[in-house]
Amino acid sequence: MKGKKVILGISGGIAAYKSAILIRLLRKADAEVRVIATRNAFEFITRVTLETLSQQKVYCEVFGNNNDYTSEHISLTEWGDIFVVAPATANIIGKYACGIADNALSTSLMAFDKQVMIAPAMNDKMYHNSALRQNLQKLANRGVKVIEPSEGFLACGYEGQGRMEEPENIFRHIEEFFKISDCFKDKKVLVTAGPTYEKIDPVRYIGNHSSGLMGFEIANEFASRNGDVTLITGPVSITSTHPGIKRIDVVSAKQMYERCIKVFPGVDIAVMAAAVADFTPEKAAGTKIKKEKEQKMMLKLKPTKDILTKMGKMKKKGQFLAGFALETDNELENAKKKLQQKNLNMIVINCLKDEGAGFGTDTNKITILDNNQKVLRYDLKSKKAAAADIVNYIIKSIK
Repeated sequence: MKGKKVILGISGGIAAYKSAILIRLLRKADAEVRVIATRNAFEFITRVTLETLSQQKVYCEVFGNNNDYTSEHISLTEWGDIFVVAPATANIIGKYACGIADNALSTSLMAFDKQVMIAPAMNDKMYHNSALRQNLQKLANRGVKVIEPSEGFLACGYEGQGRMEEPENIFRHIEEFFKISDCFKDKKVLVTAGPTYEKIDPVRYIGNHSSGLMGFEIANEFASRNGDVTLITGPVSITSTHPGIKRIDVVSAKQMYERCIKVFPGVDIAVMAAAVADFTPEKAAGTKIKKEKEQKMMLKLKPTKDILTKMGKMKKKGQFLAGFALETDNELENAKKKLQQKNLNMIVINCLKDEGAGFGTDTNKITILDNNQKVLRYDLKSKKAAAADIVNYIIKSIK
């Protein structure tokens, strides 16, 4: 963990005293630690203790006199590799889940776009309250890792689940994250995303409703784990932000095919998430086709080249090839055929009948099928969280 940058958020709970132990463990492992605390946190642990152990100033006020600048919540979040909130009270969990940013910690959480871990700590009745459970589920669906509290004697005198996990175990979660985050170092990855547009005339095209978000989240997930990522995308409005991603824009299925076939021989992993058109017009008109009264238009289509089939034939030993199958019925059987026919290692199945899955949503409900006929079904999640599930599955498969 040498040189890794950890932001530690501390909210106002009795378990804040354990944060000192966590800071010490991180510093002994040569990680750098910056602390963001709420005002109430100082009711349980002093600023001097936190600054002495972390060897850094504690950030507490958005507009504090001791801040280097007023946008510290932005600079800190750009600095950090991971954000850990321990202890995480019901209050800060609720704010984070609902997008409320009214203090240094909640504002910084809102500005952080990498891995977040939270270690809840509270009375067992609060922990099992339905509102708290819903908030935790919201965060988990967004990709936040929840380190469940343990059972035992609580500060209030009760016994039950609500004790913040011990610092040593939280440290192990952080250590495991950094091990995983480097697992694609020196690996070249190809990801495709978005739709393709098949030209009818200079104005019109055949397309689909793919936003490209799923493919972009997969590319971001690989890049965040130090993969050397090439993203080939059809026409989308999304901006790729990770510096580790090389983006190639295409429009048609033909262009997507040519780019993929060129890039694929040099990669270790390919995840083909693009919704490529199966058909394209036999001939595109050179000028706009005029609408004539009562006249019907006949459009002749021809099949596009099958990118996955070609890549399956090209696949060399050691390469990992994953495809997607968007189905409306008999999804598992159709995906099994596609998996075998195209020589894939894995296929990700979406069903348009599942509410919140497929095109035009920020969520997805996926099923993974691999070439050992293992089937793993996931709950409805954000596409960011689903991307993490896909990449984690690939890690295990490669290992």
